Amino acid sequence: MTRTLILIFGLITAVIHLAIGWGFENPLTTILFLNGLGYLVLLYAYLKPPAFLAGQRNLVRWVFILYTLVTLVGYFVIWGAEGLQSFVGMITKVDEAALIVALWLDKTE
Repeated sequence: MTRTLILIFGLITAVIHLAIGWGFENPLTTILFLNGLGYLVLLYAYLKPPAFLAGQRNLVRWVFILYTLVTLVGYFVIWGAEGLQSFVGMITKVDEAALIVALWLDKTE
């Protein structure tokens, strides 16, 4: 069940970042697009690890948690309190917080 939640939360935040970043209109949208790609890569590495990551799920889990935390905190560093007024931004931050919790709870190897 936890892995299903990780997949759902990870895909939601990846799609939002990819959609907002699509078009590469400025450096920020490019970063958002690349961030979305990063989520997809980490989802794959965590849920279907390639051979070179065999036995490293715990390491990938911690990298995924830190990546998501940096994304979450980075939003407020860039936008400050103004970021609280964005509906899509807040939905994404709640989703990212839920992803962190799901990753934290999924400690099975």
